[in-house]
Amino acid sequence: MGVNLSGALLAIDAGNSKTDVAVVGVDGAVLGTARGGGFQPPVVGVEQALDGLAEIVRRAAAAAGLPSEFAHVSACLANADLPVEEAELATALEARGWSRSVRVYNDTFAVLRAGLDEPRGVAVVCGAGINCVGMLPDGRTARFPAIGKISGDWGGGSGLAEEALWFAARAEDGRGERTALARTLPAHFGLPTMYALIEALHLGAIPYERRHELTPVLFRTSVEGDAVARSLVHRLAEEVVALSTVALGRLELLDEEAPVMLGGSVLAARHPELDGRIAELLAARAPKAVIGVVTSPPVLGAALLALDAMAAGPRAAARLREHYA
Repeated sequence: MGVNLSGALLAIDAGNSKTDVAVVGVDGAVLGTARGGGFQPPVVGVEQALDGLAEIVRRAAAAAGLPSEFAHVSACLANADLPVEEAELATALEARGWSRSVRVYNDTFAVLRAGLDEPRGVAVVCGAGINCVGMLPDGRTARFPAIGKISGDWGGGSGLAEEALWFAARAEDGRGERTALARTLPAHFGLPTMYALIEALHLGAIPYERRHELTPVLFRTSVEGDAVARSLVHRLAEEVVALSTVALGRLELLDEEAPVMLGGSVLAARHPELDGRIAELLAARAPKAVIGVVTSPPVLGAALLALDAMAAGPRAAARLREHYA
């Protein structure tokens, strides 16, 4: 392809369920891409997870007509929740010999950078879980551990489904307040009662991973006027705004115009009630914040972070964005 090897950059967005890899020139041209399975070191171990990643990188490099050697690697990885984990994974990636220049980020940074024209702002991502990060052009970041209840987290699609099940179970047996969720949740699976749904989930007749299907049911039940469902939707809005305002404050952006990008399957679904509540609360607590929704693929963010590391400039970034438009 006539590309100087020194201009080949490797961008990786590795989530729990899928991985996207792009080989990019310093001019922003996408030279090769590949997709593969998820990246789950806690499940299979770091080396096996990296073996799976290496196979995807080889395919992307082959598509680009290049060896698996790059001027810089920008890897946005799921399960890199703490700085110490990022450092450990960076060392492991360096050992693969892809580049002497490697930077590992939590995968939420890929969503953030994909939504920004410059690396300045905050993103809240709500998919299966919830996380928030922020960054500034000088390299400063704001972040949270985001490893579950022990780090103070609440929300995400899985968390919402669990909460909805809890309220619905207590409504059916009389321990809690009445809610239509006791009807709508089991009905989604063609079941007559919450007891039947509890039994099916407990015994595995309904696989655990299908619980995420209950989150859209929760939102529909809220739209129909159910008070309990609405309270959960509003609580999620509170969490999104709490995360974003704390991150803005840490970056000293509360008093100036700054983007707050929303991403992940729950927030990108654009539920009117959730969107409206987030806008209302954010206007009160961070009136200069500008809300946006990230719809671009996160691998774009990983690639933009690679271009940032090479000081490639806005023309290269624009060319890259055009490819993913």
